[in-house]
Amino acid sequence: MSLLKKTAHYFARKEFCRKAIDEHADLSVFKKKPSFRIAIGLILIAFSYAIGLPAAIILSVFAVSQGNTMMAAVAAPLLYGLSWLIFMVGLYLAGPEYGKALGRFTARIILEKILGAEAKVRSPASSEGSESDERKH
Repeated sequence: MSLLKKTAHYFARKEFCRKAIDEHADLSVFKKKPSFRIAIGLILIAFSYAIGLPAAIILSVFAVSQGNTMMAAVAAPLLYGLSWLIFMVGLYLAGPEYGKALGRFTARIILEKILGAEAKVRSPASSEGSESDERKH
């Protein structure tokens, strides 16, 4: 058995992946209208991209053209750091529901591609526990 298949079998026994396969995880959550919290989070994520690297580059070019290199050295990294903070807040607001759905869907698709029909075969729930018990004896 290849290393890739062994790794896929390992992850297929984990609770997160097992549930994703058993429940046939899909992306139906993306079809629903987003809540206000999720909409604000997505707006903040988009805004962070707009002020991130492009704004830092524009600020740096402007500062150098004005002969104020200290402003370029200090303000541009601060602006870039601020964009990361905005991104993280947006991810916090929008991420849990969408992130979990995307993760479950991705895990199911990858494991089904690698393992094929083997992914749908239910392994014993205590397979991990029984392996560790056998090693002790």
